[in-house]
Amino acid sequence: MATSRFTDQDGRLDELYGDVAAADLQPLWKLSGLLTPEPVPRTVPYRWRAEALSTLAARSGELVGIDRGGDRRVLACANPGLGGAPYATSTMWAGMQYLGAGERAPAHRHTPAALRFVLAGEGAWTLVDGDPLPMATGDLVLTPSMTFHEHHNPGAEPMMWLDVLDLPVVAALDAVFFEEGADTQGGPRSDPDSAAERLWGAGPGLVPGGLGKARHEAAHSPLLVYRRAGTDKALAAQLAATGGTEAQIRYTNPQTGADVMPTMRCEMRRVRAGSRSRTTRQTGSRVGAVLAGAGEVLIGDQRFALAPGDVFAVPSWAPYGLAAEEHLDVFSVSDAPVLEALGLYREREC
Repeated sequence: MATSRFTDQDGRLDELYGDVAAADLQPLWKLSGLLTPEPVPRTVPYRWRAEALSTLAARSGELVGIDRGGDRRVLACANPGLGGAPYATSTMWAGMQYLGAGERAPAHRHTPAALRFVLAGEGAWTLVDGDPLPMATGDLVLTPSMTFHEHHNPGAEPMMWLDVLDLPVVAALDAVFFEEGADTQGGPRSDPDSAAERLWGAGPGLVPGGLGKARHEAAHSPLLVYRRAGTDKALAAQLAATGGTEAQIRYTNPQTGADVMPTMRCEMRRVRAGSRSRTTRQTGSRVGAVLAGAGEVLIGDQRFALAPGDVFAVPSWAPYGLAAEEHLDVFSVSDAPVLEALGLYREREC
């Protein structure tokens, strides 16, 4: 695509603009909109309804095999503001993955980090660098950058879950790498706890110690699965301790207290029935998913009704808040760690 050419009635200036464009340059004094008083995101507030996600994923499961559809069968959320790109926000990829009864999605790895959040169902498991992670409703499963991962569903019922990746960020940095893995042909694992849980999942503030303590040097959390039971207990305890109407927790690396992955922040928010949460805005975008309850979400100047399984997108610097008709639990992922690392993170209560 040719560089934009500016024109002017002054012949000499018009000639300059022609030569500037021919040299693939642009005159800053003719450009506008590069520096704005506030962020102007292309991502727009949006909600994907659970009914559409589950119905279309199930139809895909009937019509598209794992082989025919590539090694994953996923419906990617495409934000209408992003010009047809298969991204939920400008920095996050999100989609609904469907794995039929008895199916297996083979191993691969890639530089974009990924996570799985199970909105409903159980019986499938993910193998991450050889560690089997059983999956059930409300569980958060990590597949960090360049870890081999595969999915198995040995049960009689299909499984669906939400995938979120930092793919747009990695793609913008021209750092996407992908490798297929070995065909393990693995069967179901009988151990209900993964090796990561046995070593790093002892409880809050409890990590391996002593002279022979385990060391984890990677930037991501060594705990690869966070169970719903622990999340629920933490939210309930926070509400009981504060007597408030909302509680919020962040999933963290048990060794360092940092975010579970260097590019994505995972949080769970609970709002009591009949209550409203604080309304805040922050730089960076967010993908949310309703685990339980009903209510509505405020995103910018729009409001969307919420039901279990709904997924929504929050653009950068857009006001964001929740209102609960029923006890409401919302999981969300944001790119906050990236902005914090670059000194660009801002947050404000509205």
